[in-house]
Amino acid sequence: MQWLAHGFHGEMKYMATHGTRRARPAELVPGTVSVITARMDYLPRDTPLDDWQTVEFDRLARPGEAIVSVYARGRDYHKVLRARLARLAERIAEEVGPFGHRAFTDSAPVLEAELASRSGQGWRGKHTLVLDRSAGSMFFLGEIYVDMALPESEPVTAHCGSCSACIDVCPTKAIVAPYRLDARRCISYLTIEHGGPIPLELRPLMGNRIYGCDDCQLICPWNKFAKKSALPDFDAREGLTGQALAALFAWSEEDFLRFTEGSPIRRIGHERWLRNIAVALGNALRAGESGAAEALATRASHPSELVREHVAWALAQRPER
Repeated sequence: MQWLAHGFHGEMKYMATHGTRRARPAELVPGTVSVITARMDYLPRDTPLDDWQTVEFDRLARPGEAIVSVYARGRDYHKVLRARLARLAERIAEEVGPFGHRAFTDSAPVLEAELASRSGQGWRGKHTLVLDRSAGSMFFLGEIYVDMALPESEPVTAHCGSCSACIDVCPTKAIVAPYRLDARRCISYLTIEHGGPIPLELRPLMGNRIYGCDDCQLICPWNKFAKKSALPDFDAREGLTGQALAALFAWSEEDFLRFTEGSPIRRIGHERWLRNIAVALGNALRAGESGAAEALATRASHPSELVREHVAWALAQRPER
């Protein structure tokens, strides 16, 4: 409630619309007595675990390359995890008989990270994500609300100590204090949840990140223990990793819908996609990236005022000679 009172949720009105139901499972699903929490690793199967964090950080040094958050390079996790939770519920029913239940994956007013930490999946890191000593934070969370009493699992102790790496590395200083995130400054929020113009002062700080941001996880020492997914679903799609900004900026709306089918990226729509890439191209132009200005010029007269404004800003980033 304090977080909402500070306005840290930005335009995410859904964070405030459900009142106490978000923190009281039985108000959301009447009859709920226990919550089963689950997590699922999502690093692609070909991830080089010995230096994957370095590989990802190196992308930031290539201003013409588009960076999509690791979790979004494959299939939409909502569908994958929800299907597996449904199967788990079926398996439980096979053992105990029919029972009331409902599964969630980032899809309802559920305090997922808090439920996960209270049930022993990990502890809340200073970036607010859940951390586990043997798996880092590169995993999705899901829950099954059930109408039967289950023995509680104990929470684990926190192991961040005096480390402030996630706070220090955040490009936009969105982690305003340990365990407190101002979403309005977070690149993940700005590129995914935010619908309007990106604040001018934050645009240069976004670099070449066009969908999400992983910096606070990449710098975290515990993520040297991150695990690869056992599923092919989260393998990076062709065209979403190591792709040039100019190439993605050239996608028509039809291209966008085709290449993002079944992907979490599709939810932002083509207009925001172009907005995000325009900002990244502006930053690339400032860094002297060849071809950035030419790519931007192709959208200078786009029908969307939102796109045109960001393109105009981006073109204005050309270094003075």
